[in-house]
Amino acid sequence: MTDPIRVLLADDQALVRGALAAMLGLEPDIEIVAQVGTGDEVWPAAARTKPDVALLDVQMPGIDGLAAAALLHEQLPSCRVVVLTTFGRPGYLARAMRAGAAGFVVKDSPPEQLVDAVRRVHAGLRVVDPALAAESLSQGTSPLTERERDVLVAAADGATVADIARRLHLSEGTVRNHLSSAIGKTDARTRAEAVRIADGNGWL
Repeated sequence: MTDPIRVLLADDQALVRGALAAMLGLEPDIEIVAQVGTGDEVWPAAARTKPDVALLDVQMPGIDGLAAAALLHEQLPSCRVVVLTTFGRPGYLARAMRAGAAGFVVKDSPPEQLVDAVRRVHAGLRVVDPALAAESLSQGTSPLTERERDVLVAAADGATVADIARRLHLSEGTVRNHLSSAIGKTDARTRAEAVRIADGNGWL
């Protein structure tokens, strides 16, 4: 008997997290070693339990799953990351790959597909939802620079230019320039529309 695959689960929805744990726990070669509900808990739990595979939801309180994936990739490279998301957004896939994730699976995939993804990434392979991969290739990468993305994220809650400038330690003129550029690149008419379009494509 080989050792079971040690899995960390991170999802802010307790019911989803519990269902995933129950499903994966039925597999004789998989052991759930940690379950957390925020992005900030991922690294401490991983450092404590040394999982082989981490299943991370994209949208969580604290740091998001993509930032948590990057942290795991840097601090615990032996842990392979599978990003899980409700939203099959091409931009998320590109960002997940840049963060060092080995897999990207949409949550409404069949259960056996998720189980297979855990085994495959543990074996050193990459697993990407094929429909999402095709869509990502057709749409290309995000047109936004990192700073334009930061400014749009800061603008998402309706913050004023002055508020955004304070948060990001930029001048108000620089913020206006980045907003104007982001609006142009997303073919939007307003700041709010640029945020909506960028978020819909998974660029934020």
